[in-house]
Amino acid sequence: MIALPESFYARDTVTVARALLGKTLVHGERAGRIVEVEAYLGAADLAAHASRGLTPRTRVLFGPPGRAYVYLSYGIHECLNVVAEPAGTPGCVLLRALSPLSPLPGRLDGPGRLTKTLGIDRRFYGHSLWEPPLQILDAPPPPEPVLVTPRIGITQCADWPLRFLLAPNSGSLPAPGARAADGKPRARTPLPPTAASPKAD
Repeated sequence: MIALPESFYARDTVTVARALLGKTLVHGERAGRIVEVEAYLGAADLAAHASRGLTPRTRVLFGPPGRAYVYLSYGIHECLNVVAEPAGTPGCVLLRALSPLSPLPGRLDGPGRLTKTLGIDRRFYGHSLWEPPLQILDAPPPPEPVLVTPRIGITQCADWPLRFLLAPNSGSLPAPGARAADGKPRARTPLPPTAASPKAD
């Protein structure tokens, strides 16, 4: 398998989020298949860090795509995000769960667990994800259905259908109301135009 190039990530965030499902995250000799992600958009998405504007913490979100945005959540968990969109337009994809591709010493069901198990932390902030030791490798399109649900654990824009996961192999169970990607989930809060109609498989 080859690493995904920068051009893969230089697309709208929802497209990149869905396209990451089934790809392989590798850190050294540890690897997992991406089975659950969440998309975070720009200024209109109040749950996104980018909505706060350009800061020392968020600067990577406004830069070139395909870089790692790693931050500490609640002072405990390192969370790995993938920067999407062309440079100057913020957007990122949170990796929420993996399925293991080899025996691993910990769990992969949750953004904090997967980074701990794979040994990923803020040292990789801004890292290009086609360069070793931390890479995302290409893989064939997944055969499983894609489920779409609202994102988890947020209060702003909480009903936006921007969580995508493979079934039945996801490390996390679908949230209530999950439906197939062609089920046209509705958000009570209007979505930005680029995310209002996610493409069906």
